[in-house]
Amino acid sequence: MKKLFSSLPFRLILGIVVGVLLGQVFTESIMKVVVTLQYIMGQLITFCVPLIIIGFIAPSITKLGRNASRLLGVAIVIAYVSSICAALASTGAGYALIPHLSIETEVAGLRDLPAVVFELNIPQIMPVMSALVLSVLVGLAATWTKSQKTCDLLAEFQNIVLDIVSKIIIPVLPFYIAATFCNLSYEGMITHQLPAFLQIILIVMAGHYIWLAVLYLLAGLYSGKNPWEVLRHYGPAYLTAVGTMSSAATLAVALDCARKSKVLRKDMVSFGIPLFANIHLCGSVLTEVFFCMTISKILYGTLPSFGTMILFCLLLGIFAIGAPGVPGGTVMASLGLITGVLGFDDAGTALMLAIFALQDSFGTACNVTGDGALTLMLTGYAEKHGLKDEHLQSPVL
Repeated sequence: MKKLFSSLPFRLILGIVVGVLLGQVFTESIMKVVVTLQYIMGQLITFCVPLIIIGFIAPSITKLGRNASRLLGVAIVIAYVSSICAALASTGAGYALIPHLSIETEVAGLRDLPAVVFELNIPQIMPVMSALVLSVLVGLAATWTKSQKTCDLLAEFQNIVLDIVSKIIIPVLPFYIAATFCNLSYEGMITHQLPAFLQIILIVMAGHYIWLAVLYLLAGLYSGKNPWEVLRHYGPAYLTAVGTMSSAATLAVALDCARKSKVLRKDMVSFGIPLFANIHLCGSVLTEVFFCMTISKILYGTLPSFGTMILFCLLLGIFAIGAPGVPGGTVMASLGLITGVLGFDDAGTALMLAIFALQDSFGTACNVTGDGALTLMLTGYAEKHGLKDEHLQSPVL
């Protein structure tokens, strides 16, 4: 039982259920307290967004820079292209499917939430886009100048931010999400939109399998090898990823699965699998894009504009490279994009965190399984360009 309550998905589901039930019975006076607590927790999460961006992006750039090579550059490019293409495909599916889902945008019959009792404003230390530009510039400059002290400092700062996320933000999330769903239940939004939530989860899971099929097909065509000889070994890694919701925690199993393949070069496995576990998050990106579009339709009545979604997808690919391979890493790293580019408010952010967390295990499984296809591409590239088969030291990200 203790292990069950320590599981983040269980706590989030419990928070959703409790929030929905309480929202049906709470009076207006109690809801004032709930709304105020949600506001304060939202302020705390929003304050941490620039810290998360700097802590994730800048150290990742320095670590990649120290191990720069042609093969590393190829790996980063194909991981980024895979992520943004998955995001763009998800965007296209969103525009095609979401208008036809049973999403009610009318607010007739919904109750108004009471006002916040008091506002505890916690301003961010800097705007989201400033944090992104600062992260990129500092990371690149530290690499160019070979400033070891700065690189070490950024690595330590990343550890600090990860602790903030794991010891403050993650424990707060179930309560924040419970308060959010309590508000939605009190308004009547949940009963209106429950069918839509179930539909989008099934659609996103189908999208994962379609994208994996595309990746393995392209890898087979490029390398000239049978992609099934890679994919058929990935069952244990897929199931492990579903259970752990973490690419990092699944790494050992993924390496074992990839090494069983007869068509993957062993040096490419040792190099590619650990690297892609940190920078290739196609399933998570695909999930996040579709969920963001759906939530925008549910809460704000319209889908984001095409130009806004293109910008969101291109930037999300960068954030995915810098996101940690831990549960919820992608959505936590990209909170700034969700609020800054898409303009989500506290309710939209909380709903995104909740739905993404419920689906995160399958997104992670898609990420891990897709790493095998990208490693097959690396094998094909190495053979086509005459790179010797030797054990490559994989970067520690």
